[in-house]
Amino acid sequence: MQWDIVIGLEIHVQLATQTKIFSGTSTAYGAEPNTQASAVDLAMPGTLPVPNENAFRYALMFGLAVNAEIGRRSVFERKNYFYPDLPKGYQTTQLDKPIVGPGYVDVDLANGETKRVRIHHAHLEEDAGKSLHEDYHGMTGIDLNRAGTPLIEVVTEPDMNSAEEAVAFARKLHSIVTSLGICDGDMSQGSMRFDVNISLKPKGSDTLGTRTETKNLNSFRFMEQAIAHEVERQMDILEDGGKIEQETRLYNGDRDESRSMRTKEEANDYRYFPCPDLLPIEIDDSFIEDARARLPELPDARKARFKGQYGLNDYDASLLSSDAKLASFFEEAAAHGKDAKLTANWIQGEFSARLKAEEKTVTESPISGAQLGDLVVRIADNTLSSAGAKKVFEALWTGNGDNVDAIIDAKGLKQVSDTGALEAMVDEVLAGMPDQVAQFQNEEDPKKRKKMLGGFMGPLMKASKGQGNPKLFNEILLKKLGG
Repeated sequence: MQWDIVIGLEIHVQLATQTKIFSGTSTAYGAEPNTQASAVDLAMPGTLPVPNENAFRYALMFGLAVNAEIGRRSVFERKNYFYPDLPKGYQTTQLDKPIVGPGYVDVDLANGETKRVRIHHAHLEEDAGKSLHEDYHGMTGIDLNRAGTPLIEVVTEPDMNSAEEAVAFARKLHSIVTSLGICDGDMSQGSMRFDVNISLKPKGSDTLGTRTETKNLNSFRFMEQAIAHEVERQMDILEDGGKIEQETRLYNGDRDESRSMRTKEEANDYRYFPCPDLLPIEIDDSFIEDARARLPELPDARKARFKGQYGLNDYDASLLSSDAKLASFFEEAAAHGKDAKLTANWIQGEFSARLKAEEKTVTESPISGAQLGDLVVRIADNTLSSAGAKKVFEALWTGNGDNVDAIIDAKGLKQVSDTGALEAMVDEVLAGMPDQVAQFQNEEDPKKRKKMLGGFMGPLMKASKGQGNPKLFNEILLKKLGG
């Protein structure tokens, strides 16, 4: 049987405020466990929450960026459940009156199509603490530093029909919130976490199947793997005549396996009721306009500008504009390098490969945009060969020099582009290869002649100690060989 895949996402986005949503406690990452949990965060008797204005501003900026309706009156509810890392016994969240209403995000897919994914809503809430299992044999440690950290939970409509579409949407959302500056986007630290709702229905049917929710995916790769795994699991059950249980599941990306966590609760299981300690929040026009005025250039606008200003193609512009920090690095490099296309090639090639290999972010790069731009200048003006450029890049990366020209001089990497000197080398090499010269001149097949021409380049580069300009060598060879 053929199946339609139906996917909806719930994304927890940690807001980049300095303090928590209802207290003045720091949200800084990496502190010793339980050193950033105040009496308010723990709901100690006699404490009262005070809303963080910046959390509301950031939520509004998100709503404006995704073309959403703004909730002029938002209400906080208590979501009641008991878990060791939830010290209050409830989570303060929003249910019926969230701050961000319906909106949408347009996503570019690999096949060139654009997919519109509808946002159902986004609501403000506080995060729970964290359970630690690895370091405690037979026990669980509880770190409450994260308790009370402000989040927006973004809930989509079930508009995605493949892992590719879901991951493309998740990447676009990551690009939006990091460009806005409302989230650092570091998924390794839990700044963005994805819950994936998946169901299958017979091809062409209008009746949705029973869905499962796979929780707390913290990378795009794990999301893609988890979707593939769950789709296959559900398909096997359905095609064997079984039924899908509505449940919450956990996925282990290292083992590519999932397990049931609990049967899926309904809203009434949480006994939601309006928080008695927090008044409804009224959002006025001036606060909305203040948030609108703070909106930076968003990814779609940046992509269009990169295409127009730098003459980049759609692919290059998409890759370089999606990450705000990478976009900033590119613009700095392009300003120094003068050749935007060559700059883009180096960033997407050597630079990105090195970041990936060493698991570094753009901000952790030992090379600045200005340095890469200076390197591009020396490639473009034929001072450096491609091999020489890689040696300079290596020196910059490892800290063995910070000035491109100084490295070129110190390592003797300046490419020989003097026509007279190169002609003398060509004459000397050809004189020592009379049989190959004769073969070339007697060959009539252009493809074979082109391949044979490459046989002369090795000895020429050796004669020039790797510093001869390959393009000029090629031109001189053709002239000398009559090719």
